[in-house]
Amino acid sequence: MIKKIRIKLQNLFIAGLLVLLPISITVFILTFIFQKLDNLLSPAFVKLLILLGLPFREGQFIPGLGFVATTIIIIFTGLITKNILGRKLFSLGEIMVERIPVARSIYSGAKQIIDTVSKSQLDAFNKVVMVEYPRRGLFSLGFVTCEARGEIQENTEENVVNVFIPTTPNPTSGLLIFVPKEDLIPLSMTVEEGIKLVVSGGIVTPTENNNLQHKKELKS
Repeated sequence: MIKKIRIKLQNLFIAGLLVLLPISITVFILTFIFQKLDNLLSPAFVKLLILLGLPFREGQFIPGLGFVATTIIIIFTGLITKNILGRKLFSLGEIMVERIPVARSIYSGAKQIIDTVSKSQLDAFNKVVMVEYPRRGLFSLGFVTCEARGEIQENTEENVVNVFIPTTPNPTSGLLIFVPKEDLIPLSMTVEEGIKLVVSGGIVTPTENNNLQHKKELKS
């Protein structure tokens, strides 16, 4: 009984950690950036206001400049990356970062996490399925991307679909297999729930109520 409670608490702790850790890291990084920009910009901004004849004194601190500056930088970065020249400059910057040993590991890891949870990547997946892979009797979780077309479909006797089998705990890597439609075992969980299941190594599983709700949405 004690062992079951300990295992249950351990699983709940890991599940909670997986949810709170990304949020905590995000809050920590943003707070750090805000504070640094506040300390950097506030003295210069106060001097500018004094030169303009406004009623400010030397050494006065203006809170919130870091938040405003960060917001402007993010918007400006988004504006730049919307055009071809900006994307090329951004790609050049990524190449330079990739050549720095420590920075490369941090940047690539953060980018993989963001790409995993980004909506654009989730939209590429149609639904969550199970397939018998890598052999009969063993099942893997997969995401249907689309129906096979062209040369792949022409060289198969059955109608097959493209299924992406992600790896744990990094679902940005995996393998692509082509499975006959009748061999698919459709699941009622959402793509987001499937991603969480893979990332957590099976610890974070969709609840029955969520599955029933998703089934109703699919029928409607």
